[in-house]
Amino acid sequence: MKTVIIGSGNLATHLSLALKASGMTIAQVYSRTAEHAAELAARLGCPFTAQVDEVLTDAGLYIISVNDDAISGVAVRLCKARPQAVFLHTAGSVPMSVFRPYGVRHGVLYPMQTFSKNRPVDFRTIPCFIEASDEPTLALVRRIASGISDRVVEADSEKRRKLHLAAVLACNLANHCYRLAERVLEEEQIDFSLYLPLIMETARKVTTMSPREAQTGPMVRYDLGVMAAQVSLLPDERTRQIYRLMAESIHEDSLLCVK
Repeated sequence: MKTVIIGSGNLATHLSLALKASGMTIAQVYSRTAEHAAELAARLGCPFTAQVDEVLTDAGLYIISVNDDAISGVAVRLCKARPQAVFLHTAGSVPMSVFRPYGVRHGVLYPMQTFSKNRPVDFRTIPCFIEASDEPTLALVRRIASGISDRVVEADSEKRRKLHLAAVLACNLANHCYRLAERVLEEEQIDFSLYLPLIMETARKVTTMSPREAQTGPMVRYDLGVMAAQVSLLPDERTRQIYRLMAESIHEDSLLCVK
């Protein structure tokens, strides 16, 4: 199916490369930033444009992979002139109904993973959550998703919002904690890579036990002396507040586990 990629960011890059590798025809890349569009198009071997009025009108599939806040505006510009096409977006937190006013076949293909443009990923291991406006479109989205992933799951918009929220907690907030740790280490010129075995083991543990069961440390025990000493070492009040809130949350969750 002739496909146009709308967007050129981290997700758009990895998804379009995976789709091309699966045998799909990527006919064009559109991005507001010509340099980024050209970079992705070169990797895909297809034309690009930075002008929305130059987006192809005869494609069968348009995949919108832009910032969440921009999806509605892009849909307004593209859907009305392409009633024959199928439109998908890739966002976890945007409802499928964003397409409904335009009467086109539509759906969602949400790959739940953290992406960086130049870091390779194995797309086949990435869970892809799908939804569609009707059964034929759902069958199409399932076929597309199954061509790039071994884990394809139906999830409506409300469930997908919760999936995305949990992904933010598990990935983005956890990564920010790595950054806070890195800042503490930088003061003493300690190499953050020394902590990679600890981080990797923490991740491995939750493959065989629940996160609640895997939690250890002074916050579970609520060791007030240790925690007070650690808070005093933190460089600013915001980080101290984060520490205290996390300590309370971890301890309260551990008490629920005991009950």
